[in-house]
Amino acid sequence: MTSNLAAVSYGVNLSPGSLEHVLDVLAGAGASVSSESHAGDERFGVHTAGLQVNGDADLATMRRLVADAAEAGMDTAVVPEALRQAPRKLLIMDVDSTLIQQEVIELLAAHAGKREEVAAVTEAAMRGELDFAQSLHARVAVLAGLPEAVVESVRQEVRLSPGAAELVAAFKQAGHVVAVVSGGFNQILGPIADDLGLDYWIANELEIVDGALTGKVLGGVIDRAAKEKYLRQWAAAEGISLDHTIAVGDGANDLDMLNAAGIGVAFNAKPAVRAVADAVITMPYLDAVRHIANV
Repeated sequence: MTSNLAAVSYGVNLSPGSLEHVLDVLAGAGASVSSESHAGDERFGVHTAGLQVNGDADLATMRRLVADAAEAGMDTAVVPEALRQAPRKLLIMDVDSTLIQQEVIELLAAHAGKREEVAAVTEAAMRGELDFAQSLHARVAVLAGLPEAVVESVRQEVRLSPGAAELVAAFKQAGHVVAVVSGGFNQILGPIADDLGLDYWIANELEIVDGALTGKVLGGVIDRAAKEKYLRQWAAAEGISLDHTIAVGDGANDLDMLNAAGIGVAFNAKPAVRAVADAVITMPYLDAVRHIANV
């Protein structure tokens, strides 16, 4: 059996020795290099090797081998060429600590003098130690009584992750679909989605009554099951195979959509997420995803 894959190495330190080591590991698993290319900029470099794999080594095996061969400053994603060459793809991303640099619930909690308390709960939830919905309700409860104006103040504090705008623009320009699904809040995400021109987006809705936060969210919580549901729903609406989808996230709440996508990318993620993701990015530049997906 022959399969066509690509090994995409990226990082702030792409030394010839590191790249040679990765290629040696892949060759040991029966992969031959059919093409090589270099890309990147002053922030990070990218090396892509087209692979023909003969024999029994499957995709999961190849990914495990390159993960074991990882060196500081460089990661390698093994990606099916069918995904990289697909004419239309869907990129779906988490928001907090992925599309943006901050955790919005923590920014809101700071206005209530509860930032450290809420941050500890957020960390535990992202590690998968707490039920996300329960933890969200507990964290939002501390916001009760905050004036609605706080939401606008927090919106001004939010910063996109480096490379986020460039990543979205590249996918959109190439005719692909970009979506985000967030355990955060519509009131913060809406303006960001509009500015970026996202095709689909959804988050939780903070309840606001008489100009103040009530400490509650309206409707169902966007948890890990909901994230996978929207991935499947939006891909189907666009006529895009799940094999041609790319999901990016950092926490346990993202695991179901990372597993369901054609390739799941852990972006500066918690250890439990890095351990099961198809690809890992350990540098702060979100636009590395475009090189993984060949966009």
